[in-house]
Amino acid sequence: MHDIRTIRDNPAAFDAALSRRGIAGMSSEILALDEARRALIHAAETAQAEQNKASKEVGAAKARGDEAEFERLRALVAEKKAEIARMTEEAKEKDAALTDLLLGIPNLPYDDVPDGADEADNVEIRRWGTPRNFAFDPVEHYEIPAAKPGMDFETAAKLSGSRFVLLNGAMARLHRALAQFMIDFHVENHGLSETITPVLVREDMMVGTGQLPKFGEDSYQTTNGWWLIPTAEVTLTNIVNGDTVDEATLPRRYVAHTQCFRSEAGSAGRDTSGMLRQHQFEKVEMVSITHPDQSEAEHDRMTGCAQAILEALELPYRTVVLCTGDMGAGARRTHDIEVWLPGQNTYREISSVSTCGDYQARRMNARFKPADGGKPQFVHTLNGSGLAVGRTLIAVLENGQQEDGSVALPAALHPYLRGKTRITAEGQMV
Repeated sequence: MHDIRTIRDNPAAFDAALSRRGIAGMSSEILALDEARRALIHAAETAQAEQNKASKEVGAAKARGDEAEFERLRALVAEKKAEIARMTEEAKEKDAALTDLLLGIPNLPYDDVPDGADEADNVEIRRWGTPRNFAFDPVEHYEIPAAKPGMDFETAAKLSGSRFVLLNGAMARLHRALAQFMIDFHVENHGLSETITPVLVREDMMVGTGQLPKFGEDSYQTTNGWWLIPTAEVTLTNIVNGDTVDEATLPRRYVAHTQCFRSEAGSAGRDTSGMLRQHQFEKVEMVSITHPDQSEAEHDRMTGCAQAILEALELPYRTVVLCTGDMGAGARRTHDIEVWLPGQNTYREISSVSTCGDYQARRMNARFKPADGGKPQFVHTLNGSGLAVGRTLIAVLENGQQEDGSVALPAALHPYLRGKTRITAEGQMV
C-alpha cells in the first residue's frame, strides 16, 4: 500500500511512476478522498470543542436560574453530539474508501526497471550453461518414455478435473527428492531458516501480501472463509504482520516447501498439455524481511540463491529483469529466472524473485525498532521461488532425456535417490 503523505507531497511523481505501468494518473481521485476525509475529521473536532464548551456552560446557566439559556445550551449540546456522530461516521466511510482505493493500486517500479508492455520488453541480464546438442529431436516432458508411466493425467482428471496430475513411481520419487534437495541446499548453503507453514490462511493475510482485494479470482477460498495459499510468500511474509521487531533481528530469511493453489483465471488455453501450469503444485519459497538499506543487496542475493539451484542441477538458464508491463502488482523490481526446456526449444520461467520495498509492510503494519532508539520504520519484504518443484522436474526430464527413451539424472540428486542415476525407458529408477 502507498503512503498517503508521499502522494500529498508529490502527486506528479506518483502519477508519473504509475503511468509506467499503464495506469492513468490517480492522485487527484486519491487526494480528493483524502481531503474530504480530513475536512470531516476537522469539522468533527471543531464540533466536539463546541460541545465541550456548551456542556461546561449548561451547569452554570442552571445554577444561576437562567432557564432559557439552560435549554438553549442543552439543545446545542444535543445538536453537536448528533453532528459529531454523523461526521465521524462519514469520515470513517471516506477513510474506508481511501484505504480500498490505495489497496488496489500496484506498487511503483524502481527507476531502473525497463519500460515495456509485455514479456517481449524484458531485459536479459545473465545467461548460464549451454543448451545441449541432441543427436535426436527432444520431446516435451510428458512425451518422454521414461516419464510416461509415472505421469497419470487421466486419473487425475477423473479425481479432480483438468490441470492436475497424479505422479507415481519414479516420478513421485524424483519430485520428492527435488524438493528435499532444494530445502537442504538453501539451509546449508544460503543460511535460510526452514519453516513449515499452514496452507490455509485468513483473509487479512492475503490482503497483507497483495493477493486481495484485487486478485481474488486467482485463488481459492473455502466455504468458511479461509484462503488456500497461492505461494508460501503469503504465510512467510505475514510472520511479521502487525509486529514491531528489533533491528538486530534483521534480515530474517525463511524458506518453506508447500503445496500451492492457483485458479489460473484468465489462462484458458495456455500450457494445457503436461504439468507446466497446474491448479495444485509444490514450490520451495524464499522470503526475506530486511532493513530498507539492505533490500537492494538482498534482491541480488536471493536471485543468486535461486540460480545456484539450477547450476547445481546443471540446468541452463537465463535471468531477465521484467519490464513495467510484465511485473506483478506488488513488486518494485522482479528478476525472472527461465530454465531451458529443449522439448519446447525455449526458456520458461522457473522462478520470480521480487523486491517489494515497504509496499507489503504498510499493508501488514510490519515495522522494526531502530537500534539507536529512533522512530519505528517499515521493514522491506522480498520473495522468490527457490524453485517451483514441478517445473524443475520438467527441466530435469527434458534436459536429461536420452535417445533410448531413458533419462539421466543430475549428479546432485544421486544422494537423495540412494545412488540411483537414471530412469529407464520403462519408467524404472536404477
